[in-house]
Amino acid sequence: MSDMFNLNAEHSCSISAILVKVGDIVQAKQPLMIVDAMKMQSSVVSEQSAKVIEILVKVDDYVEKEQVLIRLEKCDLAQSEPSDAALPDDMQNERLLQNMLIRQGKTLDASRQEAISKRHEKGFKSARENLALLCDPKQFHEYGQFAVAAQRQRQDYETLQSSTAADGIITGIGELTFEQAGEPDISAVLIINDYSVLAGTQGFFHHQKLDRILAIAERRALPVIMYTEGGGGRPGDTDITIVNSGLQCRSFSSWAGLAGVVPRIAVNNGYCFAGNAALFGAADITIATRASFIGMAGPAMIEGGGLGRYKPTQIGPIEQQSANGVVDIVVEDEVEAAQVAKQCLSYFQTPAEKWSEPENPAISKVLPEDRRFVYDVRKIIVGIADEGSFLPIRTGYGAAIVTAFIKIEGRAVGLLASDCKVLGGAIDVDAAEKAADFMQLCNDFSIPVVSLCDTPGFMVGPEHENRGAARRLTRMFEQGARLTVPIVAVVLRKCYGLGAQAILGGSTARPDYMLSWPTGEFGAMGLEGAVTLGFKKELAELEDPVARQQLFDTLLRQQYEKGQATEVASVLEIDAVIEPAKTREILSHALNNLLTK
Repeated sequence: MSDMFNLNAEHSCSISAILVKVGDIVQAKQPLMIVDAMKMQSSVVSEQSAKVIEILVKVDDYVEKEQVLIRLEKCDLAQSEPSDAALPDDMQNERLLQNMLIRQGKTLDASRQEAISKRHEKGFKSARENLALLCDPKQFHEYGQFAVAAQRQRQDYETLQSSTAADGIITGIGELTFEQAGEPDISAVLIINDYSVLAGTQGFFHHQKLDRILAIAERRALPVIMYTEGGGGRPGDTDITIVNSGLQCRSFSSWAGLAGVVPRIAVNNGYCFAGNAALFGAADITIATRASFIGMAGPAMIEGGGLGRYKPTQIGPIEQQSANGVVDIVVEDEVEAAQVAKQCLSYFQTPAEKWSEPENPAISKVLPEDRRFVYDVRKIIVGIADEGSFLPIRTGYGAAIVTAFIKIEGRAVGLLASDCKVLGGAIDVDAAEKAADFMQLCNDFSIPVVSLCDTPGFMVGPEHENRGAARRLTRMFEQGARLTVPIVAVVLRKCYGLGAQAILGGSTARPDYMLSWPTGEFGAMGLEGAVTLGFKKELAELEDPVARQQLFDTLLRQQYEKGQATEVASVLEIDAVIEPAKTREILSHALNNLLTK
């Protein structure tokens, strides 16, 4: 029986590197070649020790599935010495290069099959698979790939090279490409915590790598996408004897210090506890899959604090973290997470060169004839926005105001819109804080704001006061006053009271262009309430309920006529009343004029 055997290509691929030469003795599982397929690199390995007999391909060759790559002969390493020492002196540089490639190969998924299989069994992707969803690995320049956990006193160094590859965090700069035509490519810092390394915990070199790449992001004004899955701080790094508490770590303040400097997108899938959760929550935009569990303390820390025993799945499930505003965008899986993360960054870049008109722009038909009936404001939004550009933010929290990014003729816009389906459009404390945060984000990154107003005002009542309404609602006024970017407002229907002033940036005089549809109605409070309070005495004097109702209806009609958009425009409280069908066109022209330097 022959001891000769072949290694064939498992699929169509190209040859990125050849790590051995004819005559070499190789160990079982040793990477022999690096191949590239579908933007993913993997290693070709032998399942047993062998001698290299023939190499049938060269670097950059394209090969088909089942094509023979290399011929080997079984051998016993105990009786055969590797050929490195026998190399002539003039080949030592090549050997150093090959050793480097072998060392690099140990960090790749092909050399870490047991760890990667555990990820796949959960239905999750590896860290490097997530990287490939964001950018072509060939366009990614990695920092600190050869790092290992600071545990050489505890574990064999050769083992650490693979089991703690890159010390659990992939960092570097990559070029993001977009499927949408006309979107410019984006260079971004990419940070991917690797849960397959010590449960994604943060070690000494892990933090050093993170600090290094965050400094580059600040220095070169590069946006950042960070994947945060992991279990927080790592207590097992025994090699570092000059650190006691670890509280000198700068990673968290460095990350927070990028607020308003560069856009920061955090993505999570799976468990995200302690320090990892702190990084997630501090981002400008947070994206999480439905398989996420996010908490500022994991099970061990909670139990250690004497607060009981909990399973990881009992801490910060996605339903909870979406409802309380921790998660801005919920996605189904890691594939969608990568797509949405890239889409988010597109709003912080130069305008798209190509865009498509909305398919169904008949927004004038959205409002019901009866002013008391509700409607879906999203139908108006998609009639204004470029096709496919509507990206709502924090939908599970403060739903009385829609906050979203859209594009109008390729230009990014931050959108505020009343949702009359929620509390009749009344602004509660959650909606106010969400809107204030969104205005601040837009202002920080020079994104103009469009406001679509249909609100009866701020939410009222003792229960709401118990939630700190007087302080929390007024954050909208604070952020509106700080806006330096253009704001254009359109009143769709109701524009009443302090709440209306807040969603307009402070008052009807605050927007750079203050518009209304003909259906707009204005007042210091809801018309019915204004009549009830303002004419309380006159109404009380009428004992006949029919006569009282007739007087009420007459006064209400007078208030409505006085507060109609055209009447308010006649005394210059607003700038113009427009045809609903022309809203997109007018917004585009207004933004172009206001943004001209």
